[in-house]
Amino acid sequence: MKKLYISLFVLSGLFVSGCSEDFLEVDQTKNIPADPALVNSDAGATSMVDAIYNIFLSWDMSSFAWNGVTSIMTDDADKGSDPGDTGTDKDVLDALTFNSSTPSFSSIWNYNYAGINRANQALAMLPKLDQVSPSLKTRLEGEAKFLRAFMYFTLLKGYGGVPIVDHLPIPGNQNDINMQLIRKTPAEVYAFIEQDLNDAVQALPLKSSYSGSDVVRASQGSAYALLAKVNLYQKKWQNVIDNCDKVTGYSLVSDYSLQYKKEGEFGPESIFEINGIGGTSSPGYGIGNYTVSQAPRGAGGWGWGFNTPSQGLADAYEAGDVRRAATIIFRGSTLYDGTVVAATVSNPMYNYKAYSSAFYNQEFTDTNLRYLRYAEVLLMKAEALNELGQTAAAIPLINQIRHRANLGDTPAVSQTDVRKAIYKERRLEMAFEHDRWFDLVRTGQAEAAMKADVSPTFPNGKTFIVGKHELYPIPATVVQQSGGITAQNPGY
Repeated sequence: MKKLYISLFVLSGLFVSGCSEDFLEVDQTKNIPADPALVNSDAGATSMVDAIYNIFLSWDMSSFAWNGVTSIMTDDADKGSDPGDTGTDKDVLDALTFNSSTPSFSSIWNYNYAGINRANQALAMLPKLDQVSPSLKTRLEGEAKFLRAFMYFTLLKGYGGVPIVDHLPIPGNQNDINMQLIRKTPAEVYAFIEQDLNDAVQALPLKSSYSGSDVVRASQGSAYALLAKVNLYQKKWQNVIDNCDKVTGYSLVSDYSLQYKKEGEFGPESIFEINGIGGTSSPGYGIGNYTVSQAPRGAGGWGWGFNTPSQGLADAYEAGDVRRAATIIFRGSTLYDGTVVAATVSNPMYNYKAYSSAFYNQEFTDTNLRYLRYAEVLLMKAEALNELGQTAAAIPLINQIRHRANLGDTPAVSQTDVRKAIYKERRLEMAFEHDRWFDLVRTGQAEAAMKADVSPTFPNGKTFIVGKHELYPIPATVVQQSGGITAQNPGY
């Protein structure tokens, strides 16, 4: 596969370093050649879109910072590690005392816009390629739009309205300068995301049409599932139901724990996941330090020990719920591959979903990020049905999730109780899959959940400031370098 050069555009003007070659490893500092002839083939065109997927393997995109702002901040997890190791900023994230200079928020902002720029470059180049098969070109455009929508949804959930950079900016063009600096309203960003996903739906094939290495790619089901989730955040309940019903050809796997092991990747429940191949040296083919940063620390351990399950999460599982043992590594236990977790490790619990049997202590892991699963589609549909007053139709969907977890039917009957049951199932079903913070905010549970997040570090829980903490701070560097054109979020 031809080596391509992909530039990273970030609104703060910062650049990221690192180089790599071939699929899922593309030099991150240079430009796609201006001459279409250099990529005017099926392989060349495919490589441009592969480079968008590649950004998800970055340390700053999907690893330490991402764990901090989606998990450590929540009631599901604690900073972990040793008390004196702050993890750069994981202590202030855990305490909810972060500010606009907290580094993790810059990482997430910069790298999502870097990925958006890669998508824009691919979308600008693809129409110029006349030696690429038309069906492949259509599919690649659909993948690029799906991935761009995915990244904008991440930015929107975290920061609120953000600048919409929908094409490659022309240097010095005032309209393009404004495009990169002026925040759009959440409604405008939602509309942009929905348009990209509707385009992707028309361009992408069903998951069943993929084979071999292509099973890692976004499918029509991915676009419909993400569109349903975008609808969920806007409380467009009927649209949630309609789009969930279009996610076909998927099913729950019988063994909940299997889908977090190598042999369970891209199974019948998987709708969209980021593929880690693993490697023992740099450059690697996995998410940088994702596994080892969350692995057991201290005597008898092999990792950094961050992002540890909270006691509150452990206690939330009902007796017999198989998800507890599949989600949490307990001190002194033996893992599925025979690895013994010594009784002397620093923390009582660790994230099992981040574990890799083959690359458990390596920088580059083969652990995948599961972003969309069929279980969530069932729970989204259940939530929408319940909110529309169709509670009786929602209950069987909840029970499908519970039965797979080795639990009986939900005792909830009323709309209010069913709502609480759905929220609880989302928490336990999707723990450490990077949704908890956003779920707490969108459902209005955040203040109470943080107050109840009692631990030795926070004996009185944590303070979620209503009117502030619903949104991340815009990175201070972005606001400063924009001359104030990029507005800061309230409270920061």
